Amino acid sequence: MHTDRKPPKPPRTRKGPREKLAAALCALAKDQGAILTHSEKSWASITFAGARHRVEMEFVGEEAVDAGECFIAFLPEHEFAIPGQLVADADIAEVDHVLDPPRMVVTCEILLLEDG
Repeated sequence: MHTDRKPPKPPRTRKGPREKLAAALCALAKDQGAILTHSEKSWASITFAGARHRVEMEFVGEEAVDAGECFIAFLPEHEFAIPGQLVADADIAEVDHVLDPPRMVVTCEILLLEDG
């Protein structure tokens, strides 16, 4: 017996705040940095709820390290556009820099709050 049924489409995966933040960080790094680790912990106050994210990014090669230096300079004041979220705080926590071969690992911490 032959049927013309198509196989089911895989379910669409929705991008949540974590994935959107990761994409925004990579864009700020001019797509020259790779995320090595990304952890998050729930965070709440009396008036706000969200999560504190800790992201470790690696920049390999001269051009990437230059992009990483710009990332370090611009992150604290960057205006993120993540729907439904506010970046309340963004800081560089740690930088590990090797000159030969050029490589830099940047650890940043971001407090992401639910907007609304």
